[in-house]
Amino acid sequence: MNRPVRWSNDALPNLAEQVAYIATDNPSAARRVADAIDKTVLALGDMPIGRPGRVTGTYEISVTGLSYIIAYAITQTSGAEEIAIVRVIHTSRDWSAEEWPE
Repeated sequence: MNRPVRWSNDALPNLAEQVAYIATDNPSAARRVADAIDKTVLALGDMPIGRPGRVTGTYEISVTGLSYIIAYAITQTSGAEEIAIVRVIHTSRDWSAEEWPE
């Protein structure tokens, strides 16, 4: 089942900030990070295989080979499931249950 994947208003700027930060020192590394995150996100449309998230109603999946976690929710729109990307979080960030890192 291929579900549409949508980025939340919080997740897109979150991703852009992190990629821009990397790009200041290494633009090609920033592109590789963005591509790996995009690949992980798109795969969720085919099979959302993440673990239960720290925030109720979400799931988390690690980006293979990188220190990033994608937080997402499975939502219903017009009776069909879709994947909503909620946050892109670097694993060095520490956050408590039910809160997103600032």
